[in-house]
Amino acid sequence: MSDKTQSDDHKQKMQERQAEQRLKVAQLEDPEKGLVLVHTGAGKGKSSSAFGVVIRALGWKQTVGVVQFIKGKWKTGERLFFERAGGVTWHTMGDGFTWDTQDKERDIAAAKAAFAKGREMMESGDYDLVVLDEINIAMRYDYLPTEEVIAALDARDPRTGVVLTGRDAKPALCDYADLVTEMTEVKHPFKAGIKAQKGVDY
Repeated sequence: MSDKTQSDDHKQKMQERQAEQRLKVAQLEDPEKGLVLVHTGAGKGKSSSAFGVVIRALGWKQTVGVVQFIKGKWKTGERLFFERAGGVTWHTMGDGFTWDTQDKERDIAAAKAAFAKGREMMESGDYDLVVLDEINIAMRYDYLPTEEVIAALDARDPRTGVVLTGRDAKPALCDYADLVTEMTEVKHPFKAGIKAQKGVDY
């Protein structure tokens, strides 16, 4: 077989593959539909990955809302960055909140208030992307019913994408989501006695 024949065969195969790929893309559901992404698992990177999605959305001049279901006074590099850069509506659950508080009723109320804010963002149609950071922890502690969270996702504006982070994501949420990523810890510096580092861990 001559070089020209091989080249022609290769070109034809590539054209057939491209045509097949275009057909598959054309058959996909609405590409503008907002997706539900779940980042879970015991490894690091769940929130970091979510904020990478935020940066990507901002790059396309999309509107972003973030609700953090974590300790209110805990300053993180990503929060400081987005406060300076602008373009993100930011809400953090309850000043001084900790998951180890002795006042469970107060914590439930704080979680519900934060979720109400997130639900408002999701339903408003004003946001292309909403991040519910560490909401899986609130569900793990039964501060938020999983079925209530799924119902809110169902009621969101169809163009709004949502990222939910935190370990121990509920199976029902994972079944509902379009994408589920589980972070697996292979090695962690804390086990070698290295404390959390600014700019890497927070």
